Amino acid sequence: MGDRDFFVHESSYVDQPASIGAGTKVWHFCHVMKDAAIGRDCVIGQNVLVASGVRIGDGCKIQNNVSLYTGVVLEDHVFCGPSIVFTNVVNPRSEIVRKDEYRQTLVKRGATLGANSTIVCGVTIGAYAFVGAGAVVTHDVADYALVFGNPARQQGWMCRCGVRLPEGQAPACAACGRAYRLHSGELKEG
Repeated sequence: MGDRDFFVHESSYVDQPASIGAGTKVWHFCHVMKDAAIGRDCVIGQNVLVASGVRIGDGCKIQNNVSLYTGVVLEDHVFCGPSIVFTNVVNPRSEIVRKDEYRQTLVKRGATLGANSTIVCGVTIGAYAFVGAGAVVTHDVADYALVFGNPARQQGWMCRCGVRLPEGQAPACAACGRAYRLHSGELKEG
């Protein structure tokens, strides 16, 4: 890792081979395992595990105490709040090895996952979706959807800029003015 263009705090471990993009900062007490890939300009907070095979896109922010287990894929600009829980096995048992049963969890571009939310493996969280703090996500989340609760249920829609949209067939964001339209239960820009 000679002249590297990213920062890794001296208390953290990066197993080789692993890939860390330019401008990324890996803070205190983290472990990036071999075959993990972290994109450019990410912030990896204190006490974060990035397991083998995990893929993190550009511009992601992973807050303190998050473990990203094998099978987790974050697209660009995903925000993970503190102490999020990801899983990778649906029915774990200590006595039974189920590494061949890992399920992929995909978090699409621009999504926000609130503090202490739990993301059960095998789900897809849509682009610019917003998962509220403490939510337990057991099913796929649509693009731009606002979900919270246990289990998480859709409670509305969010703008790309992170502001809740007003109800209606053609909502426009009060903060940035971006226009949306509802079509067949899906929110689309424009």
